[in-house]
Amino acid sequence: MILPSRLGWAAVISAARTAIAAAASFLIARLSGLPEAYWAAILTLVIMQSTLGATLQISGERFIGTLLGAIAGGLFTGYFPQVWWVFALGVFLLGILCALFRLQNSYRFAGITLAIVMLIPHSAPPWIVALHRFVEVSIGIVVGLAVTAVWPDPAEPAG
Repeated sequence: MILPSRLGWAAVISAARTAIAAAASFLIARLSGLPEAYWAAILTLVIMQSTLGATLQISGERFIGTLLGAIAGGLFTGYFPQVWWVFALGVFLLGILCALFRLQNSYRFAGITLAIVMLIPHSAPPWIVALHRFVEVSIGIVVGLAVTAVWPDPAEPAG
């Protein structure tokens, strides 16, 4: 049984700001003509679950990882056959690259982006798919950061 006393204004406002931010990022991506606009909304939902300080740091890591994964996905899909060992090689090389440049937290986002670009069938050329993925994620990050900065979550303690 849900008790009304558990649902305060802070929860309602938090849910409203998250819904508005996710819808806004989806609409921006859709109006920009991006074919997989849902990635913008997904990233905004992820971003909105953190405090502003944590959001800034992890957003930078997501941005760098997505950029690396998109570049690797475009290269590997454009120049090599789409087989399991090419994907595995891409994940391995991204891991080495991220370790060399001390981007360990970006590695997971690079790998996820690589998987999306390489493993999901697309009708567009690999570089277009990689570019779209990067732009969709970037829209989600920017909208999530902007809403978090402009409209702080009332459920969070003031810092």
